[in-house]
Amino acid sequence: MKILHTGDWHIGKIVNEFSMLEDQEFALEQLIAVIEKEKPDVVIIAGDIYDRSIPPVEAVELLDRVFNTILIDLKTPIIAIAGNHDGRERLSFASKLLTRNGLHIAGSLDKEIKKVTFNSEHSPVTFYMLPYADPKEIRHILKDEEITNHDSAMEKMIGRIKKDIEANHKHVLIAHGYVSHMRELDQCKLVISDSERPLSIGGTEIVNSKHFDCFHYTALGHLHSPQKVGSDRMRYAGSLLKYSFSEVNQKKGFTIVDIDANGEVSIELRELLPSRDMRIIKGPLHQLIDPKVYETANQEDYVYAILTDEQELIDPISKLRAVYPNIMGLSRESTTIRGESRTAAVGGHKNKSKLELFQEFYQSISSKPLDSEKLIIAKAVIEQVEREAQ
Repeated sequence: MKILHTGDWHIGKIVNEFSMLEDQEFALEQLIAVIEKEKPDVVIIAGDIYDRSIPPVEAVELLDRVFNTILIDLKTPIIAIAGNHDGRERLSFASKLLTRNGLHIAGSLDKEIKKVTFNSEHSPVTFYMLPYADPKEIRHILKDEEITNHDSAMEKMIGRIKKDIEANHKHVLIAHGYVSHMRELDQCKLVISDSERPLSIGGTEIVNSKHFDCFHYTALGHLHSPQKVGSDRMRYAGSLLKYSFSEVNQKKGFTIVDIDANGEVSIELRELLPSRDMRIIKGPLHQLIDPKVYETANQEDYVYAILTDEQELIDPISKLRAVYPNIMGLSRESTTIRGESRTAAVGGHKNKSKLELFQEFYQSISSKPLDSEKLIIAKAVIEQVEREAQ
């Protein structure tokens, strides 16, 4: 069976006040062209279809056009789950009606885990859909007080799936989250991007990859860099586009997965070429706006400029925007270096959780560490804010 695995489209996303909708449509047109040529048996979308729970009208219209082309014109079924950015109830709307047209969506998690089976040349293939859900919600749905974090929640849900697995079928899981064979996020060797929203506080979002050993392939969403977890049997497809400057060196695209008669998996990574790339430029201002420099690249790219000038500059952003109309930001290298020495919190701040940053801030203000009671309160407040922001 041939599967096209994609995810993290984030349709409707705004990056540094720039709408990415036009860029997303350009990338999705390439995706459709590949589907038409490769004729996969099914397309998997592993969550975060939209960028927020209530997407703009233009985002809904774009998704409608894309789905209609894939389902109606190309007659290719789609299996999609909700990610942590999606409005689950909205994705689930009219799902029974849509299933008749080949669109299988799991928005909200149910006690009975949604699945769909397709017949292939060699044997049936069953796809299990696990949309993103908070561990507290899963604990309530399953009525299981042993569920305390994402890992224990996943273990319980996979345990339910194992009771349903048929020996003569191939099995594919679709899930959304942080999956690794390591317990701590900073040890798990996953490529993390700034544009990914944390799922919880203090590293409790990590799910042990061993839970997925019973599947021939696990299609993952949430991380924006295409990557495998241990082997090609467990992969992140990555995001549709670059959504932060931490992703400038990543190649975006999707994964074509082939499962043969013996259940062996072979994969092929396909790159999507953006209409505007995202890149960082660095140097003195006069050099960056020199035609000899900028004419060799696409001036329409999304750009972040790091200026190395020592002297004061008059309105550098306007001079840069005259050459790079889609410039998203700039900084001065010397200012950055001086600023990083001011507090311990700045050093490595991108790799620290909000709770760690708050602890450092509290200690810098009060000259004493956060006690255990205040730590519990701070963690609860941060988790509540994260949930409300989704």
